[in-house]
Amino acid sequence: MPGGPGAGCGMLAVENAGEAADGMGTQMDKQRETLERLAPVLGSLPTPPADGRARIIALEGRAAAGKTTLAAALAEALAAYGGAGVVHMDDFFLPAELRTPERLAEPGGNVDYARFAREILPCLRGTAPFCYRRFDCGSMALGEARTVAAGRWRIVEGAYSAHPYFGPYADLLLFADVDPATQQARILQRNGPAQAAQFASRWIPLEEAYFSATGLPGRAARMV
Repeated sequence: MPGGPGAGCGMLAVENAGEAADGMGTQMDKQRETLERLAPVLGSLPTPPADGRARIIALEGRAAAGKTTLAAALAEALAAYGGAGVVHMDDFFLPAELRTPERLAEPGGNVDYARFAREILPCLRGTAPFCYRRFDCGSMALGEARTVAAGRWRIVEGAYSAHPYFGPYADLLLFADVDPATQQARILQRNGPAQAAQFASRWIPLEEAYFSATGLPGRAARMV
């Protein structure tokens, strides 16, 4: 009977099904976009050295440019070519005790580059799994251990992954770009209004100052 007790539930089910289909379509669109961005990279990757050492890819880029998504897709694509382990620069957030005005005035000072150099750089050429502790922004202290998978490829993703302090450690430097309007919209959706405002006033200016001072994205081998 039209308008009976089940009518509203039926309409809700149709609406939910439509939303699910829309969500699936959006996800497929994102996956397609990611693959399109990576296609030129996959066609120009360096050959792993004959001595068994790992090749290293640094994936730099702007906030909300899709670096983590690109790194995950790249690691998945490299699974058939010796495997890939991923290191996230977000795990090297600068501790509170190092957040001095002098440190934050440094181009690229907004990352614990000394800890990265000490704990990660010596491990990258090896193919065995290794662990490091991620920085927990909730407790503002080192948190749980993160395991980097074994593999003949190493991907270091995140802003500051090409910090001059590290030297030219990567075999391939990529730069993930995004236009300001898209960047703002993604951060707003991902982080909410309060954090989006903080990104705009603090974190993005720090990143842009670092890019400008270190010649990025110009010195990257490829834009993605």
